[in-house]
Amino acid sequence: MRLITVSGNESGQRLDKLLTKYLNLAGKNFIYKMMRKKNIVLNDKKCDGSEKLAAGDEIKLYLSEETIEKFSQIKVQKVSKKKLDILYEDDHILLVNKPSGMLSQKAKDSDESLVEYIIGYLLESRALTEENLRSFRPSVCNRLDRNTSGLVVAGKSLPGLQIMAEVFKDRSIHKYYQCVVAGKLTDKQTISGYLTKDERTNQVTIHERETAGSVPVKTVYEPLSYVGSYTLLKVTLITGRTHQIRAHLASIGHPIVGDYKYGIPSVNEEAKKKYKITSQMLHSYQIVFPKLPEPLEYLSGRTFTAPLPESFERVLKSGAQ
Repeated sequence: MRLITVSGNESGQRLDKLLTKYLNLAGKNFIYKMMRKKNIVLNDKKCDGSEKLAAGDEIKLYLSEETIEKFSQIKVQKVSKKKLDILYEDDHILLVNKPSGMLSQKAKDSDESLVEYIIGYLLESRALTEENLRSFRPSVCNRLDRNTSGLVVAGKSLPGLQIMAEVFKDRSIHKYYQCVVAGKLTDKQTISGYLTKDERTNQVTIHERETAGSVPVKTVYEPLSYVGSYTLLKVTLITGRTHQIRAHLASIGHPIVGDYKYGIPSVNEEAKKKYKITSQMLHSYQIVFPKLPEPLEYLSGRTFTAPLPESFERVLKSGAQ
């Protein structure tokens, strides 16, 4: 028999959800069958999996150790060591300044992404153990394109992950970006349009009018400074669609410098030669948290800012000379 005592990090979820994580190689039918036969019980009572768990609840698995080990596998991907730029950390969340060139989440099994680096960091700092990974895996709550740098929020605890994922989903969290675009822009503007996505090429197109399969997009940009032939913008997303900032700014003739998908080749080549710019100059630089429920209420209204990458500093300093 194995006893699982529910921790605060595991509470609030359904019993069957926790069991499918703990016995991650067992099918759901096996788990439900074991509950029906009382080989799995909750607080010494028969259960059906729909029960909401609380800290201190006891789950007993009347299964052999061989069976448990057969159906329970802890997966820890070995990844190259990366020093993360951690801007804030507490028991529930982690804020990381992701560099350009790093995936937020892996697209295929062999990928290394920010998620794997975060898990590695938490294991090394002993904020997490491999045993913890049986029932909960930290993950990111928002994603940035591989070549977009800036703030990514990760959940270290189940409440942290759930609450943060929800505020990104309902857009109650405020996100602000900075980018360097080709040409001169002088006035704050709100631009609207309709976006379609080609799933085959993972490329989007902006249209002035609604077309079949399109979704509305709205972007606000505010010029902060003009450097040489570039403008530094602060950008606010009113809607949040794939590649929205990149495609929307390109559609008005001011693509992001270093953007090889939506940009102007001659502009990108000049930036590469002059400033050694090799990836898009788009940075998620600030977030402002909305009013949050317990246990994250202490973060309500707080603002966090990620410093601009060195590539931005090179361009901005050159303009000041």
